[in-house]
Amino acid sequence: MKIVNIVPGFGGSFYCGNCLRDSAYVNSLREMGHEAITLPMYLPLTINGETSNPDVPVFYGAVNIYLKQQFPLFRHMPGWMEHLLDSRPVLKFAAGKSGATRAHGLEQLTESMLLGQDGFQNHELGRVVDFLKNHEKPDVVHFSNALLLGMAKQVRDEVKVPVVYSLQDEDVWVDAMDPSWQGKIWELMSEKSRDVDAFISVSDYFAAVMQKKMNIPADRMNVVHIGVTPENYAYSNPALSPPAIGYLSRICKENGFEVLVDSFILLKKESRFKDLRLIVTGGMTGDDRSFLHRQIKKLKKNKILQDIEIRPDFSIQGLQDFFRSLSVLSVPVLKGEAYGLYQIESLASGVPLVQPDLGAFSEIIHATGGGILYQPNTPDALAAKFAEVLSDVATLEKMSLAGRKSVEADFDCRKLTKKMVEVYEKVIL
Repeated sequence: MKIVNIVPGFGGSFYCGNCLRDSAYVNSLREMGHEAITLPMYLPLTINGETSNPDVPVFYGAVNIYLKQQFPLFRHMPGWMEHLLDSRPVLKFAAGKSGATRAHGLEQLTESMLLGQDGFQNHELGRVVDFLKNHEKPDVVHFSNALLLGMAKQVRDEVKVPVVYSLQDEDVWVDAMDPSWQGKIWELMSEKSRDVDAFISVSDYFAAVMQKKMNIPADRMNVVHIGVTPENYAYSNPALSPPAIGYLSRICKENGFEVLVDSFILLKKESRFKDLRLIVTGGMTGDDRSFLHRQIKKLKKNKILQDIEIRPDFSIQGLQDFFRSLSVLSVPVLKGEAYGLYQIESLASGVPLVQPDLGAFSEIIHATGGGILYQPNTPDALAAKFAEVLSDVATLEKMSLAGRKSVEADFDCRKLTKKMVEVYEKVIL
């Protein structure tokens, strides 16, 4: 089977679980003998410091589509200028300056993308369709997320193949928009969802969320969790000399980094946690730097800045070293998440989780036995749960082993890829 995956690139400036999901999935498909190709959108797809598919063009170049949306003059730019703006050096520069994880202010662009052929990016859509028809000719096209729904009808009708869409955290983007836009965007996504053959949610929790928001019929909704290759992660018991809390995600307010910092400050006021460390990795966008600076000032004021380490390397090797240093991992996302790949990576490495009882976190922890939940999502509640877990070595080690065994049994990406292929086979018939 030939599968084309259409995936937004992000330039590699921060840990992107969705991007890692897509990259690992394509590799798994290839190992199974399928022909799997990734087409990047917006920015080059950079994983572990390397640009994926350097010979494949980047479609819907971020600079190009932004200028066309904001300034009518650029909708008629000459071909040489479009080519320049879509060049990898320009896109790499844009990735370093990007605030594109911020939905507020991009409402009109999101609407235009969802309008597809009727939006200002119709030329870019035509390029994708032409590439699929004349260069790849796939059996199925799999889109990374539902914010790309505007492409479904033209790809399905003109390339004459089924289209499948993954669902993960689209609500985070839409619900961050100006309130006057949110209903309009959800209505448009609901309308465009009729052009899709199958949806694949990353969790039961998020499947229910999106069925309600987009009126997706049950017979077109499938759930396939995200997995990892267990042998890529070295298992070890939780580190306790010294004990350390880990954080793996983009360093920003929305992902709960401030909740974690404030809970760490509370813990450090107790003499029994005088050796406790906080180890952080995951990178950031340009928008996040002032936020991080405020957290550092807070740590400095409490005279514990020396007990926090921010690691810039979140490559595969960097993460191996990171996990070996941890007692537990926590990413207290303020509103929860549809999944959180970092959870499975942590469990595969033997590091238990401490997560808020929000989103799909409870689904993963109950399925694996590799962590513990707390509520509400406040610094006090998190600090109390850390104190409980770090004081019970036997339970910590029990969760460590349970998490690793569960990843091997139920969250091996090769097993989950087979479930994904079964969805393809249903829509191709």
